[in-house]
Amino acid sequence: MSNISLFKSGSVIPDYLREGSDETTKAIAGSSGGKTISIKGGVWRMIVGGEEVAKNEDRAMNFVVIASGKGVTRTFYAEQYQEGKDIKPSCWSAEGLVPNEEVPNPQAKRCDQCPQNVEGSGDGKSRACRYSKRLAVTLENDISGNVYRLSVPAKSYFGRADGEKMPLQAYGKFLAGHGIPITGVVTEARFDTGEAVPVMKFRAVRPLSQTEWETAKAQSETDDARQAVDFKMVIKDNSPAALPHAFKEAAPAAKSSVEVEVEEVEAPVKRSKPKATVEAPKAVDSILDEWATDDE
Repeated sequence: MSNISLFKSGSVIPDYLREGSDETTKAIAGSSGGKTISIKGGVWRMIVGGEEVAKNEDRAMNFVVIASGKGVTRTFYAEQYQEGKDIKPSCWSAEGLVPNEEVPNPQAKRCDQCPQNVEGSGDGKSRACRYSKRLAVTLENDISGNVYRLSVPAKSYFGRADGEKMPLQAYGKFLAGHGIPITGVVTEARFDTGEAVPVMKFRAVRPLSQTEWETAKAQSETDDARQAVDFKMVIKDNSPAALPHAFKEAAPAAKSSVEVEVEEVEAPVKRSKPKATVEAPKAVDSILDEWATDDE
C-alpha cells in the first residue's frame, strides 16, 4: 500500500496496528511531532516533522472537526514570501488580541491598534498581518485514528456563503443557528477552483452515528487535539555561551540571533472573479433529509 493511499479519506488503519508503541518506526522517523494537513498548491499534503510524507490530489476531503483554537491567529511577515525561501514571521498572536510573549519585536501592544492590521498595509487593500484559524481534524472513516492540524487561511475563513459553499466562519454560524455541533457532523472541505490561491469552502455531508459521535468527543479531549490547535512558536536562541572575563576583550563580539520555526505560508495572489449570485444556505431540514445514518 502506498503512502498516498494511506492518506485517502476512505483508508482505515486496523486497530490492532495502533495498540503497540512502535519504537523502531519512531527511531527511523527521527521525529514524534504532530501531523499537519497543508493545502499548498491546492493539494492536500500530510506533513510530519516538517517533511511531506503523503498527498491527496482530490478536490475535496471529508473531515470531522474535533477542536478549534481560540480566536483567530495572526502572523506578520516583514519580508515578502519567496518560493523555496524559509521566511520567519516578525510578529504573531495566538488569539489575535495581543502579540505573544515570546515575540522578539512586537509591532504594537494590541493587535487592534497595530499598523500592520490596517487596510492597505499589505499589497493593495490587504492587511500585512495575516489571519488564520487552527483546527484539529480526523479523516471521516478514521475518527479514532490520527489527529491532524488544519490551518484555515483568511480567505477560507471569512466571507459570505454562496449556497451550500461556505467559508468556515459562515459554516460555523449556519450550524450554530440550527443547534448542530460541528463535531457531530462530517464536514467536506473543497477547493474553490475559481480562486488563484488555495481557498476552501465547507459544507455538512452527514451526521455522525452514535458510536462515531462518542469517538469524536473522546478525541477532542486528547493531547493530540490540544497540540493541533495550540499556537506556539519554537524559538531557538543561537547566542553563544558567555565567555570568561579573561577572554572577553580578545574574542570578537558575537551577534545574538533568534530563530523561529513556523509553517510555510504562501502569499496571497489577487485574481479577478465575476460576481456570483448568492443563494441562501439550505435549510437544515433539507440537509438532514439528504443525510444517511447508521440507523436506517
